[in-house]
Amino acid sequence: MNKEPFEEVVEANKQSIFRICKIYATPPYEPEDFFQEVVFQGWKSYDRFEGKSKASTWIYRVALNVCLQLKSKHSKANDLTSRIDSIQVVLNEDTSSEDQERFEWLKACIQQLGEADRSIIVLFLEELPYKEIGAVLGLTENHVAVKMKRIKAKLAECMTPKMQGHA
Repeated sequence: MNKEPFEEVVEANKQSIFRICKIYATPPYEPEDFFQEVVFQGWKSYDRFEGKSKASTWIYRVALNVCLQLKSKHSKANDLTSRIDSIQVVLNEDTSSEDQERFEWLKACIQQLGEADRSIIVLFLEELPYKEIGAVLGLTENHVAVKMKRIKAKLAECMTPKMQGHA
């Protein structure tokens, strides 16, 4: 088996890892702390990575597990909530304030999802295919598809009243 060096795995996936960290951490300092812990835990466990999945899939799994553990610790100590601030949207001069408002509504609705559903939608927004989301989370591709259908329905249910009230 020929694995790429750990540093290359981190470098190739650092933006995605950091976005995952930003979801579970409280800005401004915790995301960097979470990122460092993900890299440290990844480095410690890299020799056990067997290469049965893509390195990016493996590091996403490490990132999610580490962030969930750290969030749980921090939540118990500080009663913190998850953040969805890392979901990015490209805003330019053509982006209306209405589109910006809808984006904020979407983030608020995602925040209301359960932890497992948030993990799925985060990876979906990272543009991972269902098969890879399943590999990261230990689910079948079909299960991810079913969960995504339900998540989309929940998000639509959450967003509809906001959009109708705004019309």
